[in-house]
Amino acid sequence: MEHLKKKKSFSWRDLLYKALLFVGTVALIVYFLPRDGKFNYQFDINKPWKYGQLIATFNFPIYKEDATVKREQDSLMASFQPYYEFQKSIEKDALSKLKENYHANLKGILPSTDYLRYIERMLKDIYESGIVSTENMQELHKDSITSILVIDDKLANPRSTDRLYTVKKAYEHLLTEADSLHLNKDILRQCALNEYITPNLIFDQQRTETAQKEILSNYPWANGLVVSGQKIVDRGEMITPETYNILESLRKESIKRNESIGQSRLILGGQILFVGILIMCFMLYLDLFRKDYYQRKGSLSLLFTLIVFYNIVTAFMVTHNLSNVYIIPYAMLPIIIRVFLDSRTAFVTHTVTILLCSISLRFPHEFILTQLAAGLVAIFSLRELSQRSQLFRTALLVILTYAAIYFSFELMTENGLSNDFSKLNVRMYTHFITNGILLLFAYPLLFILEKTFGFTSNVTLIELSNINNDLLRQMSETVPGTFQHSMQVANLAAEAAIRIGAKSQLVRTGALYHDIGKMESPAFFTENQSGGVNPHKNLSHEQSSQVVISHVTDGLKLADKHNLPKVIKDFISTHHGRGKTKFFYISWKNEHPGEEPDEELFTYPGPNPFTKEQAILMMADAVEAASRSLPEYTEESISNLVDKIIDSQVAEGYFKECPITFKDIAIIKSVFKEKLKIAYHTRISYPELKK
Repeated sequence: MEHLKKKKSFSWRDLLYKALLFVGTVALIVYFLPRDGKFNYQFDINKPWKYGQLIATFNFPIYKEDATVKREQDSLMASFQPYYEFQKSIEKDALSKLKENYHANLKGILPSTDYLRYIERMLKDIYESGIVSTENMQELHKDSITSILVIDDKLANPRSTDRLYTVKKAYEHLLTEADSLHLNKDILRQCALNEYITPNLIFDQQRTETAQKEILSNYPWANGLVVSGQKIVDRGEMITPETYNILESLRKESIKRNESIGQSRLILGGQILFVGILIMCFMLYLDLFRKDYYQRKGSLSLLFTLIVFYNIVTAFMVTHNLSNVYIIPYAMLPIIIRVFLDSRTAFVTHTVTILLCSISLRFPHEFILTQLAAGLVAIFSLRELSQRSQLFRTALLVILTYAAIYFSFELMTENGLSNDFSKLNVRMYTHFITNGILLLFAYPLLFILEKTFGFTSNVTLIELSNINNDLLRQMSETVPGTFQHSMQVANLAAEAAIRIGAKSQLVRTGALYHDIGKMESPAFFTENQSGGVNPHKNLSHEQSSQVVISHVTDGLKLADKHNLPKVIKDFISTHHGRGKTKFFYISWKNEHPGEEPDEELFTYPGPNPFTKEQAILMMADAVEAASRSLPEYTEESISNLVDKIIDSQVAEGYFKECPITFKDIAIIKSVFKEKLKIAYHTRISYPELKK
């Protein structure tokens, strides 16, 4: 509860921090976005180029002759496809109306439900193909249009006009197909089928006219395209007529662009708006779906630092023509976030970063698709980083992904390889290999980020779970019973975590350390008592309760002393939650009937578990400890014990603050029962050799 109050009391400060984070991120990204300069070169045909290497910093057309313009205009318009909007609601309304009419009056007309099913199926098929008005169909035939573009869910897909129906054609099709199923046409005619046939493809005049204008305005003036990053000419090269034409086109386009760039405020405003929208959407994602990250400054700082860093590096390389952006290991970003946070946040952050970085490029589509695919491969190939070899495998898969996607682009590109693989852009593939090598630096970088932003990686957890480290070795010597208990709890909890998709390494490490506080007073805990000596006999119930409870606070002090991560400390403080020391609490009440004790003397400081992993540990700890006191180990007794303890914890509300489901709890119970049955199964006695 205290951490909630703390957050609430600093809400204005938190709001200010997030506002500054938003403004600072947008400002930094926009500030480093590249700006196109003016065209200040002099050149002539058959004269050497006297400047340095000239590389296109933006896409621009190579202008062509008027005759070519007219010919291509006519050709483009001949294959033009008009737009039609697909309206799903019309089909839904028609089928709903059919069902209503069936219950109202058609039930008395139709001899069986076969007719209803036939009408429904045929209507669905017809609406799926599409119904246009008679006037629209006549226009299509008049203009010899054989295909249209159907807009469905913001996607435009071509559809042959041969598939389309008019109302009349659909009605006739309904009756004609009835013969094949031996249905009576006269009965169908009585159903007023026309009432259920309405055009669901509506001609989109505005979009069609806009598309026609775009075709006429975008294509007629160019016979080629120079893409951003393409080399135009280098120092000392002779300027051929073709090169001269490209340079002249560049000059015209630069003048045109610089005139529009004169309205720099508008362009700057557009950049700020685009970047601001993406960053705002990212923050909304965190607020809605990852509120724990959104409320933690360490998580926010890491995410926004990575986003800004990659954008600055990309913009700097593009602005200064420092090699190719494909050498930048963008896949390192989702790897880092996957290791510290989760897969979904890793992919969302990666997507936002790639979209922002693409602003710096003049040909972003290939870049976006390639980087998103590489990011996905990186995320799914590295679910948990616990060994260096995993990173090598991921780097190799990322290289192969880059190569495969880029190769597919080369195959699809017009005038691509044309069966001549010597035309492969070998330099790009060397960039991909360089990218993969740089990706390996994620391993040492994780350590730096872990210490800087306060995270705990799997590598650190594995190091902490080594039973030869000082604290665990001391625990095994000082409280051997507790140590064995912790080992058993760790095994139980880790297996349960694997089954429900929780962080198994985290819960295993947390389980090993959850009872370290018992080293301060080992004899007061049953698992460490020997010779029948029980020091609790000399203490009151209140005193005994306080000694037992102190193993939580003592554990936190030891954790601080040994610099254990916060996530491990959370296991120490939550493994009993706000539960009571029931043995001493009940004993006190039995000795003082009618009196009420001071509840705090018998209550652990808590808090209750607030993560899945902490909930698993609480269950495993209670079940493992209780299993040692069973009078006999049968399948029934173990099953009853597990159900009783975990059901009691659920009933007392220990798991209300953590995102664990009843399905998860059922799986955890099953795992515990299975593991305890194996642990306590009866062993066969070995016979003695008869003499």
